[in-house]
Amino acid sequence: MDDSKLEIKHIDPSLYNEDLCPIKHKDRTWGWFEIFNVWSNDIQSLFGYTLAASLFLSYGLNGWAVMAAIILAGCIVMVLVNLTGKPSVKYGIPFPVMIRSSMGVRGANFPALLRAIIGIFWYGVQTYFASTAVTLMLTALWGPGSGETYLGMSGTAWLAFVIVWVFQIALFWQGIDKIKIFLNLAGPLVYVVMLVLMAIVWFEAGDELLPAVGTIFSGGASYEGGDIAAFTAIVGTMVAYFAAVVINFGDFTRFVRSEREMKIGNLVGLPLNVAFFSFIALIITAGTLVLFGDALTNPADIVERVDSLPLTIIAALTFFAATVGINLVANFIPPAYDLANLFPRVISFRIGGLLTAIVAFFVGALWVSVISQIGIPGFVNALGSVVAPFYGIIVVDYYLIKRQELNMEQLFSADPKGAYYYNKGWNGRALLAFAMAAVFSISTVLVPALSNLNGYGWLLGAGLGGLFYYVLMSRTKH
Repeated sequence: MDDSKLEIKHIDPSLYNEDLCPIKHKDRTWGWFEIFNVWSNDIQSLFGYTLAASLFLSYGLNGWAVMAAIILAGCIVMVLVNLTGKPSVKYGIPFPVMIRSSMGVRGANFPALLRAIIGIFWYGVQTYFASTAVTLMLTALWGPGSGETYLGMSGTAWLAFVIVWVFQIALFWQGIDKIKIFLNLAGPLVYVVMLVLMAIVWFEAGDELLPAVGTIFSGGASYEGGDIAAFTAIVGTMVAYFAAVVINFGDFTRFVRSEREMKIGNLVGLPLNVAFFSFIALIITAGTLVLFGDALTNPADIVERVDSLPLTIIAALTFFAATVGINLVANFIPPAYDLANLFPRVISFRIGGLLTAIVAFFVGALWVSVISQIGIPGFVNALGSVVAPFYGIIVVDYYLIKRQELNMEQLFSADPKGAYYYNKGWNGRALLAFAMAAVFSISTVLVPALSNLNGYGWLLGAGLGGLFYYVLMSRTKH
């Protein structure tokens, strides 16, 4: 695409700042490896490992079926992000600007605010999980401390949490290029440490490892609704895990040089990467069953039991790096853009990031005592289902309504006659489509009678959002 088409001549200051404007192709530096590492760090975070390992234990399903479900989920997410990533590769715009096309130049603030809230929640939670790795390292170096806790965390844990929180702000402040370097180092490094940990566990477990793997793979426990319900629940839960990134994938692909590189990064980073990482998690979990009598799903607990100071320090730093990496990219950058979109004249990308960090501090601080009580799968599904309809709206609007052509100037215009101004800057039909679909998708999480669908709340919400939007928009000229 000719970069001249990305020039913005007539803009409204209330809709524009330098962080929101299109990035020209000549200024983009991301390739397939950067996209691969977005997904690598996502699944390699402590939260992601715990979720992946627990899937083999929580559903009573044959291990091969669990692996198939995980791979299928990776393929589904790959298709979804290829669709949402393409417009931002073409035009170089972030998610909150992209969604102005469907929601209206003012109405886009609504999904941006919801996405910001979800990103801030994830940012706080992942900050806590990253801090557990630092806590493990500090405890190994100077002992467990007095044992006194506040809000479920010891003094050492609180110190680790503050260290991680400050470190992330400092890294973010260096800009996207430094974040890219950090991410590219963290992704491969985690695989090295995970393979070493797997080798140690395998060596220690010896001949008993493979029978333990067979025990986990055999399943045997019953899941309400049967094996098919368990399979679909795993697929839906894994899709929902990636949901927040799926919605705003354009925040990352605007830095990518070409659509081809984006697709290669998604292929290697999703179905292939997720399957390989889940296999490693399975082997290590089986090894812990042999060595410790318990199937441990938290890498920090595993390293602690191994009782090797060098391994503890290396593993702690590695998982800290991986969790911080995805936190900055998936949970820090999107809210920063979303908050900047609310008041572009007063909130820059950096200020939006600081606001994100401040609010997320309290979310992370309350994770142990309050938020974790919700349960990981329910927490993932509930958050993902809220914004799910926006995915369908974005895709239907770009591919079916706008026919893959957007007017960059109109995306930054508050002219009442503008293409994306609709009614006072809001597209009422899009808002109605969201409301109808969101009621259903969140109900699959909160209403007991619909519990069998809870893993698919995100996909159902996205599909209904797109369907309702298409029907409503087809009744008017666009």
